[in-house]
Amino acid sequence: MLAENLKYLRKVKRLSQQQLADQLQMPRSTLGDYERSHTEPSINMLLQIASFFEVTLDELLTSKLSHRDLEIIRTGDLRVLAITVDKEDRENIELVESKAAAGYLTSFADPEYIKELPKLYFPNIPQGTYRAFEIQGDSMLPLTPGSIVICSYVERIEDLQNERTYVIATHLDGIVYKRVLLNPDRQSITALSDNPAYPPFRIPYGDLAEIWEYYAHLSFTDVKSSVAHAFEEKINDIQEKVTYIRQRMTA
Repeated sequence: MLAENLKYLRKVKRLSQQQLADQLQMPRSTLGDYERSHTEPSINMLLQIASFFEVTLDELLTSKLSHRDLEIIRTGDLRVLAITVDKEDRENIELVESKAAAGYLTSFADPEYIKELPKLYFPNIPQGTYRAFEIQGDSMLPLTPGSIVICSYVERIEDLQNERTYVIATHLDGIVYKRVLLNPDRQSITALSDNPAYPPFRIPYGDLAEIWEYYAHLSFTDVKSSVAHAFEEKINDIQEKVTYIRQRMTA
């Protein structure tokens, strides 16, 4: 880890190889050899490097320090990793596309995976930690399939509020966008769809991986026509059922 950590720490301090070499009183070529893993520093030099960057020797040699700055929230209930910033030091919003949902569930704690997700910038957004999710299906009309929901991170289960909508990453049901109902047992939540055709279901606390509260959404279809189409399909379905019942009664 030494070569990778040395390059990372130097870039964090925005030092060139020559500037760092001057600070550590060594030739620039020697520092370059350290960063390329061509040679290894003496124990005295390792201690000097660790002291300069204010890290422990163990961290310098065994930890991937580039991950340290990516983990920004850790609680007893939930955690989120890998928040990145753009060139203007503005926080990015990572986008989890529908095709990446399965991979996200197995890799959301992997900073390298999160760093590779597409990034969004949403202007004038309040300070906080956000992520965007592409929504599929019609369970939450009038949001249409393909809409992107921008959400803020929920640090604790206790912060959930009744009847608000959340993107929920679960170990069993995958990533769902639902309205939440808090259960009296305080051991689970009920996930509700705004489309009554979809039944509610219970999610135990132990199955919750991440929770993100709705903040805004981007839609790429005409909502009015989409809702009208959904109602038309619902009416057609009812008519088919009524016709079937009449046929059974007259048979």
